[in-house]
Amino acid sequence: MHKIGVIPGDGIGPEVIREARKVLDAVMEKRDLSLEFEEFPLGAGHYLQTGETVSEETLQRLARKKAILLGAMGDPRVKPGILEKGILLRLRFHFDQYVNLRPVRLYEGVPNPLAGKNKKIDMTVVRENTEDFYVGLGGRVRGGLSKSAFELIRRAYEVKFDVGIDLQNETELAFQIGVISRHGARRVIEYAFQLAKMKELKLVTSVDKANVLTEVYGLWREEVDVLAAKYKIKREFQYVDAVALHMVRSPERFQLLVTPNLFGDILTDLGAALQGGLGFAPSGNINPSGVSMFEPVHGSAPDIAGKKKANPVGAILSAGLMLDTIGEKEAAADIERAVMQVLKSRKFRTADIGGKTSTPKVGDAIVSRVLSRR
Repeated sequence: MHKIGVIPGDGIGPEVIREARKVLDAVMEKRDLSLEFEEFPLGAGHYLQTGETVSEETLQRLARKKAILLGAMGDPRVKPGILEKGILLRLRFHFDQYVNLRPVRLYEGVPNPLAGKNKKIDMTVVRENTEDFYVGLGGRVRGGLSKSAFELIRRAYEVKFDVGIDLQNETELAFQIGVISRHGARRVIEYAFQLAKMKELKLVTSVDKANVLTEVYGLWREEVDVLAAKYKIKREFQYVDAVALHMVRSPERFQLLVTPNLFGDILTDLGAALQGGLGFAPSGNINPSGVSMFEPVHGSAPDIAGKKKANPVGAILSAGLMLDTIGEKEAAADIERAVMQVLKSRKFRTADIGGKTSTPKVGDAIVSRVLSRR
């Protein structure tokens, strides 16, 4: 029995999670798989009603789950950042989900965004998920002398910063602190090389900007070299701007990319565009020894919420990624195979790729393929 927490969230989140649940029910029937779901009403509605993002009691209940399946977060009635930081980032940091896993694959039947080119797009991005410039340390100072104190607490370490600033000849200055620890770099880079070994890949591409941000990404490169030698897998270093260029010009050259948090966030949205759009992109926020969380890459899209126009494929593939991560690999393969067959048929096309198929009908088609003997 796998206990799964479900957070439908905001906007189109409940709609795509409904289809993912239908597909999970189908694969449970086919594989005699036992999943127990519990829904958590986190999101804009809960926040507006209670003033609460995530309670300690909810965190304790989620901690008893094998994994979390999330729809989307964000609502125009709530100031940007409140739900994203108060729920998404808090869950990632609380459960130490230090790996953000993003498969980038263009399936047959999905329009190729690289017009006139028949490029193979099949890469995996492993993004560090708890450090870099997303640690939330920074501020603004005005002219003259000032002092700021910051504290960063992670499960493995605590660090305090005392920043003294003497600002001359300028009225205001903003600053942000980026942090990469050796522990934080090592564990996510090791995850990437372990994944490359399991997939029998020949090349791992490390992404950084070490020619400018020499300290944080110099440490990152040291760990890449150590782990490449340990796993005996070829590695290459690429600056993030070059990677962005090559992802468009020659995406077939990449097999697995491992990247710090900020650059990974940007490149994986580019990857989603390459695979046909955000509606096709799954992701996982993973702690290999703890609670992981899986969600489609797209946002809450309030403009189409309730109109049955949302593409549920990203959510369904995220559910498959969840099953793969918790060890149900045959069931995960059933889901991906069913998605591939439906997309290849070109009969079911949601509005994001110029079609008129409703969200539930796409889900139904994938369910039918999961249960098919073919």
